[in-house]
Amino acid sequence: MDILGWIIIIALFVVGIAGAVVPILPGVVAIYAAFFVYGWFFTFAHFGWIFWTLQSLIVIVLLAADYAVGAWGVKRFGGSKASVWLSTIGAIIGPFVIPAFGLIIGPFVGAVIGELVTGSSLEKSVKVGFGSVVGLFSSMVVKIILQIVMIVVFFIWIN
Repeated sequence: MDILGWIIIIALFVVGIAGAVVPILPGVVAIYAAFFVYGWFFTFAHFGWIFWTLQSLIVIVLLAADYAVGAWGVKRFGGSKASVWLSTIGAIIGPFVIPAFGLIIGPFVGAVIGELVTGSSLEKSVKVGFGSVVGLFSSMVVKIILQIVMIVVFFIWIN
């Protein structure tokens, strides 16, 4: 049973890190779930209120930063609310429409359409589209770093 427990925990960690790049995967929720799997298979004794508070704060920061950093990229390049919304929708839908490049093309096209709809020039719309991609990649970096921190804290806590 110990081996099965560790397989599930590691699988959840892998899904979590992959979720930082693939928006459809549960990301941080998978990593958080791994802590419960550890508790169920082994023990919750290692985890006190400090552990749960720290991990929960990281989850909250990740969920807020996911939207905020992406929106920052669009706003930083002069985008409107429509661009923020459509770039987010593009990030979710893009990988399904164009599997290999949809994660990049989706937010870009969404932000460009959002700007064009609000009456911006094509030049400004493309600039905002580029900003959405910058925001997306910045968001991914932030998510990966914080999720790795969650996993490292977990391993430090159980030892």
